[in-house]
Amino acid sequence: MTVHDLKSAKSTAELAELSGLDGVPQWAGGDLRTRARHVASIAEQYAEQVDREARFPEEAMAAAKAQGLMGIMAPASLGGEGASTGDVVEICYILGQACASTAMIYAMHQVKAACVIRHLGDSAWHKAFVRRMVRDQLLLASSTTEGQAGGNVRSSAAPVVYKDGRITLDRDASVISYGEAADALVTTARRDAEAAGSDQVLLILDRADYTLTGTQGWDTLGMRGTDSVGFALKADADQTQIMPVAYEVIHSQSMVPAAHLFWSAAWAGVAAASVERARRFIRKAARSNGGQLPPAAAYLQRANASLRALRALIATTLDRYEAISGDAEALGALDFQTAISLLKVDASELAVSTVMSAMRACGLSGYRNDGDASQGRHLRDVLSSPIMINNDRILANLSASSLLAQTPASIRN
Repeated sequence: MTVHDLKSAKSTAELAELSGLDGVPQWAGGDLRTRARHVASIAEQYAEQVDREARFPEEAMAAAKAQGLMGIMAPASLGGEGASTGDVVEICYILGQACASTAMIYAMHQVKAACVIRHLGDSAWHKAFVRRMVRDQLLLASSTTEGQAGGNVRSSAAPVVYKDGRITLDRDASVISYGEAADALVTTARRDAEAAGSDQVLLILDRADYTLTGTQGWDTLGMRGTDSVGFALKADADQTQIMPVAYEVIHSQSMVPAAHLFWSAAWAGVAAASVERARRFIRKAARSNGGQLPPAAAYLQRANASLRALRALIATTLDRYEAISGDAEALGALDFQTAISLLKVDASELAVSTVMSAMRACGLSGYRNDGDASQGRHLRDVLSSPIMINNDRILANLSASSLLAQTPASIRN
């Protein structure tokens, strides 16, 4: 199966056939975790191949579409299932245990979906787009990194140019993950040629609205299946495709919370799979040695402990976000913005620590690439986490705000 096959499949039945399912899956209203586990079972079959060939995980994403997982957060009025942020977090965690690239692609898609769904307001164009996303199971890609700005997503160089109700955009997109496979693109841009770099808009581009010309490849240590190639992006679209809410608002209320929660869940899934491999290895070693645990078993305990801490961190932050998700003032508060930003930093460091401990529990067997205990792919994939929107950039941005924070007076508050 090729990306062309995936993109040309129009019906649920065709998607089902491509992903190895029998008939048309009855996914509407079905249990999300069960559907996610089915996708994960397919993703796991191809994970090694996706990593080795650095190719888009076509089979897994066809399965995700066949299971109707792309538009689950849309409300029922727009054809969706009204799934919560927590539902998506769980799916990312499940997929991460099978294939890191599949999990990250799904996470990035849902970040964009969350931004569009939450902030479409009364825009008829955007409501129609969400309906199509659900009906046709569209895959959304993101273009927020640009030129020399790199991971500074709160600054855009390329402006939107307006003429006769139409807009054009000419953007040096240093990274667009799975850009060639996407059905639509969600991109930031400077509001107009006179605006400051931080005065941004978010706009939705259908596949027919833009062209992509490759500028750099994607030969990386890990997350190879995300196919995060650089492109020169040229777009020509209708002015109504600009989101009705300023990106500054979208960024703080939806973009950052969704990204950091979904990405963290995907990394936690990778870490969980790594720990499970180590656990099986230690069990096997103990059985072959009369029940005696090998000396490296202590590292399995470390891995378990850091995985528990990682899962608890994500769960606590998720609960906090869902509790205030309808309160714009609470979402914009310094304390929450600091916490949601640090989630990404802390989760990524914990995920790396977990996999490193699991690898040391397996010793040479974990270091090898040719055995059931191999930790190589998991380690290479999870090492992307501290540099995906670099932790140093996040900490530097938080330095000033940390001076304004108050030392907590109690454990719970």
